[in-house]
Amino acid sequence: MARARTKARRESLFGERFALFAETLLTGVWIAVACLGVVTYPAAFAAGARHLRRRARHEAGGLREFAADFRAALRAGWAVGLAGWAVAAAVWVDVQAARAGLPGGPLVGAVGLFALIGLAVALLRATAVWAPGLTWRALLADAGRRTVLDPAGSFLIIAGLAVVALSAAFVAPLAVPVVGAVAAAAVAVEQRYRHR
Repeated sequence: MARARTKARRESLFGERFALFAETLLTGVWIAVACLGVVTYPAAFAAGARHLRRRARHEAGGLREFAADFRAALRAGWAVGLAGWAVAAAVWVDVQAARAGLPGGPLVGAVGLFALIGLAVALLRATAVWAPGLTWRALLADAGRRTVLDPAGSFLIIAGLAVVALSAAFVAPLAVPVVGAVAAAAVAVEQRYRHR
């Protein structure tokens, strides 16, 4: 009798975890569609992370709540997205200088590339804790500190980004749902950091 109860609970736990995994993949599709606005990627990840936090807490929420969060995050998040593209352009110029053989170019290119990766991690960490009413400036400042103070968590997010890149390299459409796994990884890293 006790064995039957334990087995039923394990199946329920498995079903619950699989449902969260499926929700993560669906959220990746929502994030990818919301990122089509080019400068909307911070708001898209913030809305996706908030949706996954709700699902992990067994709270109701779906596409409507995601869309409402996306609109709220986009109010100031578009400027963060624009700044991110400006930084990426600056790093591209650094890399081109490194490839052209300018003196000091390889060092500047490497520093720029590492800075871009660090900023991407800080941005993902900021989106993982975003909530309506919080300012992007404060979120990014705190996330920058956590990026440096929690190198293990930051490395996990970098690994998630690498999985998306590899997925896109092997089968491009696979990268779309896997984007949700990056958002979920950022949420998990932030939960881990908060409970340390």
